[in-house]
Amino acid sequence: MALLGMLLGLLMASCFTFCLSHQNPEFALTSPEKSSTKEAERKETTAEEELDSEVLEVFHPTHEWQALRPGQAVPVGSHVRLNLQTGAREVKLQEEDKFQSNLKALKKGKRLDINANTYTSQDLKSALAKFKEGTEVESSKEDKARQAKIKRLFRPIEELKKDFEELNVVIETDMQIMVRLINKFNSSSSSLEEKIAALFDLEYYVHQMDNAQDLLSFGGLQVVINGLNSTEPLVKEYAAFVLGAAFSSNPKVQVEAIEGGALQKLLVILATEQPLTAKKKVLFALCSLLRHFPYAQQQFLKLGGLQVLRSLVQAKGTEVLAVRVVTLLYDLVTEKMFAEEEAELTQETSPEKLQQYRQVHLLPGLREQGWCEITAHLLALPEHDAREKVLQTLGALLATCRDRYHQDPQLSRTLVRLQAEYQALATLELQDGEDEGYFRELLGSINSLLKELR
Repeated sequence: MALLGMLLGLLMASCFTFCLSHQNPEFALTSPEKSSTKEAERKETTAEEELDSEVLEVFHPTHEWQALRPGQAVPVGSHVRLNLQTGAREVKLQEEDKFQSNLKALKKGKRLDINANTYTSQDLKSALAKFKEGTEVESSKEDKARQAKIKRLFRPIEELKKDFEELNVVIETDMQIMVRLINKFNSSSSSLEEKIAALFDLEYYVHQMDNAQDLLSFGGLQVVINGLNSTEPLVKEYAAFVLGAAFSSNPKVQVEAIEGGALQKLLVILATEQPLTAKKKVLFALCSLLRHFPYAQQQFLKLGGLQVLRSLVQAKGTEVLAVRVVTLLYDLVTEKMFAEEEAELTQETSPEKLQQYRQVHLLPGLREQGWCEITAHLLALPEHDAREKVLQTLGALLATCRDRYHQDPQLSRTLVRLQAEYQALATLELQDGEDEGYFRELLGSINSLLKELR
C-alpha cells in the first residue's frame, strides 16, 4: 500500500508539470498595473491613427467673433474664447493680423488699405500738375458743406455794424475812444469826476505804443500836458499818470513831450507844495521821460532838475519819493556807462547816441549838488529794498564820490552796523539751504564798499 501511494504521487506530479509546460499565454500571470498602462497606450495610439487619417474642417476666422463647431480646426495665432452665456467656443483674428496682411500686401507692391481717402503717388502727381497749370482743384462735397456751415456761424463785420446801428450800438476803434476821452476831458462842461474818469480810462489805452503815438495825431498829448497847469491836484495827478504811461519806451512821444513843455511843467509841480500822491505820479512821468532819452537829460540838468530832486528828498515825510529818486539817478548813471561800453565794443568812434550821452554831465552835477552825502545818509532807511537801491547807487557813484565817502565817518559806521546785521541774516539763509540768498547779495555789496573805503 505504501508503494502504491508513492506511485500515485509521482503520477500526479508528472501531470502537473506537463500542464505547466503547455499553458496558454493568454492565461499567464501578469501585473495589473502594467497591463492597464499597455492597454491605454494601445488605445491612444489607435485614436491618433484614426485622427491622423481623418480630414479636419479648417475654420477661417474674421475680425468678428464667430462660434466654433466641434471638429473644426483654427489657424495658429487666432483669438479663441469661451462664451459664458452660450457655453460655445468663439474665435476671431488677432489685431495684428491686419498689420501682417498689410505688410504682405506692401511686399507684393500693393497700396496699404489704411484709409479709403489715401491718395496714390499718381494722384498726387496729377494734382500737382493741375496746380502748376493754374487750375483749381474742385472742393469735395464735404468741404463745401463745412464752408457753408462756417458761413452760417459767422457773419461779415459790415452786417454786424448795420445791426448794431439799428440797436443804437456803435463799435469804436481805440483811436475813436481816445478822441472821445480827450474831448470829455477838455470840455468845460465836464465835471471834475468826469475829467478824472476820462484820464483814468485814457491811461489804459496809451500803454500801447501805437495808441500813444496816435494820441499825437489829433493833438491829444498836448491837451494832457496842458492839464498839468490845472489848479486841481487830482487833474495834475492823473494827467501825469497818463503822460508817464505814454512816455514809457516811446521815443516819438518823448520828443513831442519835450517840445510841448512837459519837462518844465513836471519840475514846477515837484518844486511846489503839492499832495504826496500827485508828486508820486509826477515823479513817475519824469522818470519815464528821462530814461533812454539823453536830450531830455541835458534839458533836465539845464533846468535845475538836480536841485529840485534834492529839495524833494530832503523834505520831511518823503522817504518813499527819496528811494524813487535814488533809483532814477542810478538808472541814469548806469545808462550812460553802458552806452560808452557799447560804443567801445562796437568800435564806433562817434555814434550819435554816444555823442548825446557825452553832453550829459550828470556825475559832476551830482557831486556839486551834494548827492554823495545825500545818498550816503539814505542808507539809514529801515527797509531792505530801499537799502539795496541805495547801496547800488553808492557803488555807481564810487569813482566820483570816493573822497567824500572817506570824509564821512557816519557812512563807515553805518556800513559796519549793516555788515553785522546782514551777516546774521545770511547765516540763517545758509541754514535754510539757500546758497545764493537775498541777504548774501546785500552783504556782498556792503563788503565791497567797505573794502574800497579802507
